Amino acid sequence: MITEIGICINGRLHLVKVDVWGNRSIVAEIKPPDMFTESVVCSGTGRIFLNVVAKETSQILFIDYKKIISTYSSCCAFQGKLIHNMIGILARKNLNLASKMEYITKRTIREKLLSYLSDMARQQNSKTFFISFNRQELADYLAVDRSALSAEMSKLKAQGYIDYKKNYFELLREVTQ
Repeated sequence: MITEIGICINGRLHLVKVDVWGNRSIVAEIKPPDMFTESVVCSGTGRIFLNVVAKETSQILFIDYKKIISTYSSCCAFQGKLIHNMIGILARKNLNLASKMEYITKRTIREKLLSYLSDMARQQNSKTFFISFNRQELADYLAVDRSALSAEMSKLKAQGYIDYKKNYFELLREVTQ
């Protein structure tokens, strides 16, 4: 039974769902100061159906949920700040999941990819930007086949819409859908 919330102090983690046939989907990327297992702990289900995979050396702080929400007559400022920060993290996580829903509900790989790249450019306030996923991870995140994703990226590059090298992307011109 899971009773602790994990907080990523440094490093990078993926929450990965693997179905019974071995198909892998990246549900979320966890970077400092993101949390994980909070939904399981707060809902009281005590079980998680995801794998937490460290993508690089990482440090995780585990905090007992009951100790966070317990109020004492002399609640310290630290506890209040911790709760405030955790609510902010939950709000950002909710926004990230809403964005992912937007990506994966697009009908074509092109639409999924362009929606994701557009958001990354907007977040980094530049038409040139880096993404944290490699090709397989990006395919898993967007719920598409890696070779089909690579083929679509090549088409967009050949058509002069994007340029890329590994995790570096540049949006060259607007794509009409």
